[in-house]
Amino acid sequence: MTTSRAQTRQAWRAGLIWFDTHHTIQHVSDGLLVTEQSVDGIHRVLSMGDYRTVQAHHPDLQPTHWPGKWIAPGFVDLHIHYPQTDVIGSPAEGLLPWLTQYTFVHEAKFVDPQHAHEVAEFFLDELLRHGVTTALTFATSHATSVTALFEAAQKRRLRLITGKVMQDRHSPEGVRDDTEQSLIDTEALLQRWHGQDRLGYAITPRFAPSCSEAQLRGAGELAAKYPSSWIQSHVAENLDEVRWVRELFPQARSYLSVYQDFGLLRERAVYAHCIHFDEVDRALMRDSGTAAAVSPTSNLFLGSGFFDYAAAQASGMRYGLASDVGGGTSFSPFHTMLAAYTVGREGQTKNGLSLSPEHLWWQHTAGAAQALGLEGQVGNLLPGCEADFVVLDPQATPLIARRCAQANHLSELLFAWIVLGDDRVIAQTVVQGRAVQQHASRR
Repeated sequence: MTTSRAQTRQAWRAGLIWFDTHHTIQHVSDGLLVTEQSVDGIHRVLSMGDYRTVQAHHPDLQPTHWPGKWIAPGFVDLHIHYPQTDVIGSPAEGLLPWLTQYTFVHEAKFVDPQHAHEVAEFFLDELLRHGVTTALTFATSHATSVTALFEAAQKRRLRLITGKVMQDRHSPEGVRDDTEQSLIDTEALLQRWHGQDRLGYAITPRFAPSCSEAQLRGAGELAAKYPSSWIQSHVAENLDEVRWVRELFPQARSYLSVYQDFGLLRERAVYAHCIHFDEVDRALMRDSGTAAAVSPTSNLFLGSGFFDYAAAQASGMRYGLASDVGGGTSFSPFHTMLAAYTVGREGQTKNGLSLSPEHLWWQHTAGAAQALGLEGQVGNLLPGCEADFVVLDPQATPLIARRCAQANHLSELLFAWIVLGDDRVIAQTVVQGRAVQQHASRR
């Protein structure tokens, strides 16, 4: 039996929020979003815009109607640790003590496939509950952790990128890996999962201090051999860490240049934090096409410092927003955007500026997609984009309803959600044209 094109189409009616090709936010208060399953099996946006205009081209479609609500792109999280789901909210004196006291202890448990699968299932459901439909996430140094997350994401048809963590030194027993075996495992996992359905593989040296030169060199060779893969790591998060890198790699110009020396800066490379940079570092990020995953709740929680938005914008480097759970304190993109606004405003250690609500939203959707090299695929509602989106409720709580009712324009509505919002604003999360999470109050 042949399925007609009309049978593969779906439609949703609500307000629409998206970004045009110039990265300018657009909206219509009564819109129609039409999606269609492509020949490759992926659901993509076919058309969108004003309801009457779009509906005239699809008169036979019966849309799902969300009166009073808004459809927006699914959020994109540029940096998160799924094995640290149970570490969130753990107190410590700073980054390095926090890693030793909590993180490595929990990550050692992921040698157990059953544990890895249980956490992966919970983690992905939590992402979806908060409206995150694409994520670049760390696993652990155990191949079992990667397999568990890919299997859970594939079942949900998610756009997800992850990889086995590489850390062959300065790491405790239970998470420290073997140099040669780590490279063998990385390549085997990459060949198994990269490009399967909507999954991608990220070559993942944890951070320079945890990797020997041989391991970093091997990671760079894999990155050159598989140019469509991603690279993810950490850089210049904490001053103690920066000093440690200087001791370990005295020949390097800076912490960032350590990765350059091993061929780990390129398009589709994403580095978390990027706080303690100079202008040469930012120019290197820009020229190599490498992106920063700005992680404001984590940086505030661990006292790491403040990302310099003014300098990043002046340099032209790419960046987007990340929750960085479990150093980050929330899965919620609204909490992350609010923290980014606060970090931007800080003007004692750098030039402060006020990030607009539209720009904050861009950093967690289309801007993050651009940083991943996935512009035009995720993080937007333009025709051709994959059909991952959220339905937002301006009446999610009494206070949000009261504030949103007084919003005079889109900027005020977005900012009200950013300041007051959490998972309750997400009325529904839709992945590949299918509702995968619906807030309990709407069931």
